[in-house]
This record gives sequence, C-alpha cells and structure tokens, in this order.
Amino acid sequence: MTEVDNLAPERLKRVQAQMSRFEDKLNEVAADMRGIKQHMAAFMTSEANQDAAIASLQVRLDRIERRLDLID
Repeated sequence: MTEVDNLAPERLKRVQAQMSRFEDKLNEVAADMRGIKQHMAAFMTSEANQDAAIASLQVRLDRIERRLDLID
C-alpha cells in the first residue's frame, strides 16, 4: 500500500474515535436532561399540592368570615 492508501483508514479511525466521544457526551447530556425533567416534575407536583392547600385554607377562611359576619 502506498502512503496515500493508508491515509483514508487512519482518517476514518480518527473520525470514528471522535464520533464515539461525541456519543458519550451526548449520553451524558441526555442523562442530565432526564434529571432536570424529573426535578421539574417533582417541583410542579409540589406546587400543585401547595395550590390545593392554599385553596382549602381560603375556603375555610371564607366560611369563618361568613360565620363571624366579617364579610363586607
């Protein structure tokens, strides 16, 4: 084989190595994104629970105000 013939396989090996590193990094980013999505889902669930608790307290407060004739 000539020197030119050896260049193509060497370049392909380098490209393959770069693609492998790129794939590893992409997998890391995907794992990070999954973690962020899970955190956001937990946050949204917590926020929904807090909203429900506040609504419940508002209903109770409205009832107390009506009983004490504090409503304008």
